[in-house]
This record gives sequence, C-alpha cells and structure tokens, in this order.
Amino acid sequence: MITTIQKRDGRIVEFKIEKIADAIFKAAQANGGNDYEEAEDIAKQVVAYIEEDEQIQVPTVEHVQDVVERTLIKTGHARTAKDYILYRAHRSRVREMNSQLMKTMEDLTFKDAKDNDLKRENANINGDTAMGTMLKYGSEAAKQFYEMYIIKPEFSQAHRDGDIHIHDMDFYTLTTTCCQIDIVKLFKDGFNTGHGHLREPKDIASYAALACIAIQSNQNDQHGGQSIPNFEYGLAPGVAKTYRRLYQQNLGRALELELGVEEGDQLAQELVQQVEERCGQGPKLGGSEPYITAERKELESRYGADMAEKLQQFALRRAEKEIERCTFQAMEALIHNLNTMHSRAGAQIPFSSINYGTDTSPEGRLVMKSVLLATEAGLGNGETPIFPIQIFKVKEGVNYNPGDPNYDLFKLACRVSAKRLFPNFSFIDAPYNLQYYKPGHPETEIAYMGCRTRVIGNVYDPAREVVNGRGNLSFTSINLPRLALLSNHNIDLFFDQLDRKIDLVIAQLLERFEIQASKKVRNYPFLMEQGV
Repeated sequence: MITTIQKRDGRIVEFKIEKIADAIFKAAQANGGNDYEEAEDIAKQVVAYIEEDEQIQVPTVEHVQDVVERTLIKTGHARTAKDYILYRAHRSRVREMNSQLMKTMEDLTFKDAKDNDLKRENANINGDTAMGTMLKYGSEAAKQFYEMYIIKPEFSQAHRDGDIHIHDMDFYTLTTTCCQIDIVKLFKDGFNTGHGHLREPKDIASYAALACIAIQSNQNDQHGGQSIPNFEYGLAPGVAKTYRRLYQQNLGRALELELGVEEGDQLAQELVQQVEERCGQGPKLGGSEPYITAERKELESRYGADMAEKLQQFALRRAEKEIERCTFQAMEALIHNLNTMHSRAGAQIPFSSINYGTDTSPEGRLVMKSVLLATEAGLGNGETPIFPIQIFKVKEGVNYNPGDPNYDLFKLACRVSAKRLFPNFSFIDAPYNLQYYKPGHPETEIAYMGCRTRVIGNVYDPAREVVNGRGNLSFTSINLPRLALLSNHNIDLFFDQLDRKIDLVIAQLLERFEIQASKKVRNYPFLMEQGV
C-alpha cells in the first residue's frame, strides 16, 4: 500500500489518492466531462499499477504524473490526457516562476549592488538603499506576474529567449513611457500635483522650481523620461515678472537715497503702475522705449530732468545686474534640484530633458545663457550634472551663423558641451525636421528627450503635428545581432526572420496598447488630469 509520496523539494508527505482524481477530473472538465467517478476509477488504476506492477512504495510526484498520462491514453482518454499534460506543464511553469522569483528576492535582499546586476540595471536608482531595494522587489515580482498571467506566451517566450526585449515590463499594465511637457500651458493659472494647487508663479525662482515639480509629478505617472520642449519660452515670463519687480524696487531705493523720500517702494509702485496703464506696457529687460519715455516725462514733471535721468539710470543699471544674478541662481537651483529631488517612492531622480535655443527675446536669451553657465559651473564639487539632459535647437537665421540673434548662445553651447557633454544639438533645418517647422510656433520645433525620443508626426490629424503633449506609449527592441548570427551571411534569411519578428512585436505592442487604452483619467492624476 502506498501511504507516502515524495514532493519535488524532497519532502515525504502523506499520499492522498483524491488529489490524483481531482487533477484528472479538472482535465476532463476542459473537454466537457463531468463524471467524477470515472476520474476516481482511473486514479485507482494508476495506484494499482504503481503498487502491483512497479512495486514502488514511495513514488515521486513526477512519476505519478507520468503514470497518469500513460493510463489516460491507454484507457482511451487521449483528449483528457492532452489537457492533463498542458495543465501539468502550466503548474510546472508556475512552480518554476515562483522558485525563480524567490531566488531573485533572496539576491536582492542579501547582495550588494556591486554583486547583483538587477540592482544596477537602472543607473538612476540606488539599489542598495531601502527604497531602491523595495522598488526592485515590486519590479521583479511584477515582471514575473505579467510574464506568467498577462502577456501572451509567444511574446513572453521571445522576451525570455532574447529575440526581443519588452522595455519596462514591470509597468506593462500600469502606464505609458514618456511625455513632452508644455510648461507654458501648464503654468498659466497654476496646476495641481494631486496634493494641492500651486498658483501661477510670479518670480523666475518659482518658475524654475515649478518646472522641476512638473517633471517630478509627471515622472510619478509614467515609467520613462520627462522632457520640456519649450524651456526658455516657458521660463521667460518668470524673468519678465522678476525684472519688473526688481526695477520697481530699485526705483524706490533711488527715490529714498537721492531724495530722502520715505516709503520709496510704495511711491515707486504707484508711479510704475500709473505709467504702465497710460502706455500699455511696463519696465522690460533690454529696454521698453514707450515705457521709459513715458516714465521719464513723469519723473521730470516731479523732480526735474537731471534727477529724472539719475533715478531712472540707477533703477535700470541695478535691475539688469540683479536680474542676471537671480536668473543664474534659479537655473543653478533647477540643475541641483533635478540631480537630487526624488520620484517613485523616494529612490530615483527623474529622467529629465530640456530643449532650448530659439527664443530671441531678452528674457528667453537670459534663461538660456544662465542655464548654460550653471551647467558649465557644475554641481557642488564641480562634477558634471547628469540631469537635465539638454538639447540646443539649431536653426539658420536664429542661432547658426554669425549675425544671427542667438549666435553667441550657440557658441556658448558648443563651449559648454565640450566641457560637460551637454547640451546635445538638434538641427531644425534637417529635412525630416524642417518639414514641420512653422516660424513663430515653438510647438513645431523638433524637440528630443534623453532617450532620443522624437515625436511630432500625426497621421491621424496633420493639423496637429506638434511636440507639446506628445510622447511614447511603449517600445520593444528586436535583437538584430542575434538575427544576423542565425542568418549566417544569408541576407534573404535575415530579412525573412526580421519580418517575422516585426510582425510579432507589432502584435505585442497592440496587446499592450489595448491594456493602456483601458485606463482611466484617475490612473494618471497629473499626466491626464492636468492636461499634460
């Protein structure tokens, strides 16, 4: 009599014939069978064969299953035998996956990053920290769950075999890859991070801080990189607002110093506002002739021509000096923040990119000059900042040739790139980029991300071929070197295999897209709810 059975892990446990009957019945049910007694009868035949013919007292689980398969075929239940074999293979795969997952968890727990590839696969995550390890726990468990239960077997098999690589598989059912964030639109009237509303910024320092927060917030909704395609256009209003405030403050100081006026700030505020309303514009970096002329007349009427010029020159000189310092500090803070602030459970800094180069306004030019100089200066110990990845947009007539308004910035960008590797360069005049370009529309200027994402084409609606709000859903790589090796110099075979792999990947990406398309706005509190 069989009373015990040996499990796969070597343990000896109590033998129960009903477990064999249950497995046979489940396989039979897959073919419309519902006779449990017949399943019990086959189970008894299995046991009798092992006991009497083989005379094995403590069989292994694997051996019992082998005998079940043979008995089903022998008794005329070939279809049930087939489903039993498939069920057995499925259970084996589940056990293998569980065993593999536990080994992965063990390595993540007890090995340092230097000894564990998984902890080092994302250079943007410190795998030795508590939060970094916790992220990897979730990541590896998610990958194996999707491989086992979500992704079609032919896709997961191709991924396991290395024929293809499904990027960011741990986010397969969760989100999309990346986005190009229109900060001009986002900053207007402020935005909500999901934890509170942030008002529209009023100072260049606030603009820079909110640019970082926008990148950080969107990074928590997506698994890829975050890019700002219109960096200088988005931050130029912050320079304008700050300059106006600095000019007004310095005019107030001049009134106090030169004329001994009490509460010069208040008097300057009233004067600037009054002149602004009269001429339709206020103090502006680089000069605003209508405003300067109108203000000069007002000052002359109050304090005389000599004093009016003195007051105005003091305010202009100090405001221009201070706006340069304020903007540089804001860009320096932006670079420091993007290399230190965390996203994703506090274990990863956002993968950020910024594009700039074509705004010819004094405010936009100062933003670009300042971010380049801050990049050249480096981080606290002079090291090269990893983020943001910077892309300088090159355009003839704007910055490429001597005499172009931003040519000096192009030269500065080349100098900084020679030292710091950034910025990289995007050429708007390349035919495949120029076809989209519309002068005066920054949203049609090609922008890139750190991963070299370039998204602007729109087959569905050619009238909306813009970079803002565009990004990647997901992507999968095909292992071309492997195809080449397998083709053994046969180019026809290579392209035949490539066609097959492309068809496979198209089907896999469509499967993933169907999952993504089923998500709700609430799944993306920043990306979707804020209109990013």
